[in-house]
Amino acid sequence: MRALLGLIGARIDRSISPAMHEAAGRALGIDVRYHLIDAHVIGFGADALPQLLKGVALAGFAGVNVTFPFKESVLQWLDSIEGAAVTVGAVNTVVVRDRRRTGYNTDYTGFLRGWKRSLGRRRPGSAALIGAGGVGRAIAHALADLGAEELRIADIEPGRAQLLADALRSHHPAVRVIVAPDAARACAGATGIVNATPIGMHAFPGIPVGAPLLDGIVWAMDAVYTPLETEFVTAARRAGAAVMTGQELAIGQAIDAFSLFFDRDAPQDVVRDAFLAAISGSSSATRGARARPRKTPPPRRRAR
Repeated sequence: MRALLGLIGARIDRSISPAMHEAAGRALGIDVRYHLIDAHVIGFGADALPQLLKGVALAGFAGVNVTFPFKESVLQWLDSIEGAAVTVGAVNTVVVRDRRRTGYNTDYTGFLRGWKRSLGRRRPGSAALIGAGGVGRAIAHALADLGAEELRIADIEPGRAQLLADALRSHHPAVRVIVAPDAARACAGATGIVNATPIGMHAFPGIPVGAPLLDGIVWAMDAVYTPLETEFVTAARRAGAAVMTGQELAIGQAIDAFSLFFDRDAPQDVVRDAFLAAISGSSSATRGARARPRKTPPPRRRAR
């Protein structure tokens, strides 16, 4: 059996989704071919989503994952949405059946998987969420379901933070929700901090909050996984916080997405091993590229 899958997003050349899904397919006797549909490389925006989704359906794709910056804009071009995607208001997995496209949110379920594995039964307490985009929305609802007492939301687009806050108040009235004017004020006195922005990725280097703001926090989570040890993760470890890296979210959402694509349980150990092998290879390649000295060409001989 052969199956086509893909990822629609921007600056996704370092994505480990192909490795995870193709390895899971091999373990189950499915020849998965996973394609990166990169807006940065091909040159398209959200207005191209209806054509792209129609194209993957016509081409016989079993489905596609969706990542930054299209998790919210993709909603209007789907035939239906199911499960947590209805509450979260964002989609990261589109399953194609008989050319019908159904959206799901496995960031939500993947985060819950990762929290349990990394942080056990810890309660979130007062959580600062930096970034209210697609993945931020999923994490916010998951934190509320984990028993967060307070969610403080900061985003470079205040209107987006407000929309998320309104949705949270509607679905989780017991949780105190605050829209913070900036990341610093969201983090002040928080129990834990989530980076749900692209800041820290290879394409967007940096740290979403200053390291001093991490002093005193109990836990931290970074949605970024390329690289795995971001500046934010390193600073959180130095501050003594328990850390959930982007690894657990990436693996968890992939496991749940694969199960939706094929209506079969994903081989979890296989997916995890594929992620670890791919991230290790990527890190080694990066270190090698940095360490490799430049070759100096031999001096040219003068013609006589």
